[in-house]
Amino acid sequence: MPWRRETGALTRLSVPIVLTNLGQIAIQTTDVVMIGWLGPAPLAASVLGVTLYFILFMFSVGIMMATAPMIAQDLGRVSYAVREPRRTVRQGFWAAALLGVPASLLFWQIDPILRLLGQDLALIVGAEAYMHAAMWGFVPALLFIGLRNFISALERPRAGMVVMTIGIAVNAAADYALIFGKFGLPELGLRGAGIATSLTNGFLFVALLGYILIDRRFRRYQILGRLWRPDWRRLREIVRIGLPIAVTLVFEVGLFAAAAFLMGLIGTAELAAHQIALQCAAVSFMVPMGLAQAATVRVGLAVGRRDPAGIRAAGFAALGLGTVFMSGAAVVMWTLPEQLAGLFLNSDDPANASVISLAGTFLAVAGAFQVVDGAQAIGAGALRGLKDTRWPMVFAGLGYWVFGFGGAVLLGFHYGMGGIGIWIGLAGGLAVAAVLMVARFAALQRSADWRRPKVGSPAAASEAGL
Repeated sequence: MPWRRETGALTRLSVPIVLTNLGQIAIQTTDVVMIGWLGPAPLAASVLGVTLYFILFMFSVGIMMATAPMIAQDLGRVSYAVREPRRTVRQGFWAAALLGVPASLLFWQIDPILRLLGQDLALIVGAEAYMHAAMWGFVPALLFIGLRNFISALERPRAGMVVMTIGIAVNAAADYALIFGKFGLPELGLRGAGIATSLTNGFLFVALLGYILIDRRFRRYQILGRLWRPDWRRLREIVRIGLPIAVTLVFEVGLFAAAAFLMGLIGTAELAAHQIALQCAAVSFMVPMGLAQAATVRVGLAVGRRDPAGIRAAGFAALGLGTVFMSGAAVVMWTLPEQLAGLFLNSDDPANASVISLAGTFLAVAGAFQVVDGAQAIGAGALRGLKDTRWPMVFAGLGYWVFGFGGAVLLGFHYGMGGIGIWIGLAGGLAVAAVLMVARFAALQRSADWRRPKVGSPAAASEAGL
């Protein structure tokens, strides 16, 4: 019964989170499609800007992700706690603002940065126009992440899903109007795309904040109370827990960016096929990523109430659900690889035949690592629920870069296996990370002492004062 209850709770929590994550991908896809209508040069220029934006954004998201286990553990200790979750949300806002300052400085100086990297001057002009408009949405996007963590920790993530769904329409309308000059607005091209990005991120934050302030279940937390007051101890805890998560995310983003670079060294067809296979894998990955976020919350709640059985059930139920889904995704990739590739390119055009064939081969390997990719993500999420983030960072560096990137270079170039060798190397690195993540969670949930705090202890005194 506990396992059945936990599986149900994880499913109810993770489904809205997964759909919200897919909504974010839909927004990004809309941007790419509409900028692509301008032509290949504007699309390439936007990619230059988005690459820098994405790396800094993922690093900052890692810091913000620390708020989810902190809120969950506080709520697990005292289910009606108000003060402690509010402190964490408030300092999450502070963290978002502080992260936005250096990021904005870099975005504003994107011209000299791209010149230093030897990029085409014509593309730099377009990238600068895009980034000088898109940068204003950076902090609102982080604030939205903080609010999503808050409602997820309360196990009520549907509001984020609804807001994100509306955000898809807002982004599409803003892109269409500002890029192409529709509805009486000026035609701004790439600058219009950047403005649309900022407006969409602003909408997501304001809409979710408005819902939280109005809904009676959230209103009692008064998350904007004393917003101007710093809480340096809580802010330091966010950074302490979040910094290893941030580095882990950058490790992962950097690995696949480096893999794309390796593919480019082999050939254009390999690079295009790599991008198709990677996009398919990214869509399926949204499910274990959502389960990982749900596992963080469920494990954190169990830790707060000192429930070893709950910790174990939350972590392993999430792994079980992830394994079932990713096994199904693997079967699809194995049985329909060229059909999936055909969704991105016209399969009737003989010029695309080599790319589609390569993409099908890469998808077969992607299918092989679906289960381990999901396991490493969910294992890391469960460990975050225990506020254990440093060792997962070490495991990510070891798995992704020593075994993953090292194996890709060795197999792809030294042994002459080309693109298939690079994908096999990536699969091996993810497998190493998965084994280490899951083994550490299994060890911690067995060995840690989850007794309730004694009467009169600082923790008990803190609970009594909430």
